[in-house]
Amino acid sequence: MKINRTNDFELIAKLNKYVHDLHIKLYPEQFKEYNFEEMKAFFESITDIEEFVFLLLEENEQPLGYAWIELREYPDSPFKKAYKSVYVHQISISENQGKKGYGSRLMDEICNIARTNGINKIELDYWCDNEIAKRFYKKNGFVKYREFVYKDI
Repeated sequence: MKINRTNDFELIAKLNKYVHDLHIKLYPEQFKEYNFEEMKAFFESITDIEEFVFLLLEENEQPLGYAWIELREYPDSPFKKAYKSVYVHQISISENQGKKGYGSRLMDEICNIARTNGINKIELDYWCDNEIAKRFYKKNGFVKYREFVYKDI
């Protein structure tokens, strides 16, 4: 298994289908149907942003997943102290490839990137009904420190 940085927006768009389809299944009222051309255009528009890092996970030269992370720097304000974090936007593992340690390997690499950049916090969010993500992040030592709520009117 190997993990490398990539800017291959077409491959990222293809690998995104797995996580996007899960989101559609859980929240059909929130998510559009997966459209490869739109995803490809979106990822093409952001792959050159310096703060974004895309990690490609491969096994035997076969792409099986990716992580999209962002190196963030929060300034000091009257309310909060300045800090840096690695924000995990997405982790997507190919269909039928779950529970093989691929997500954990990506998370290990994300931790290494954080350490290399002098960052000691990794942040992320996930949809409440995504039990797979909830268990995965709990297993990897993440704790809740803030909740995001909404009300439809």
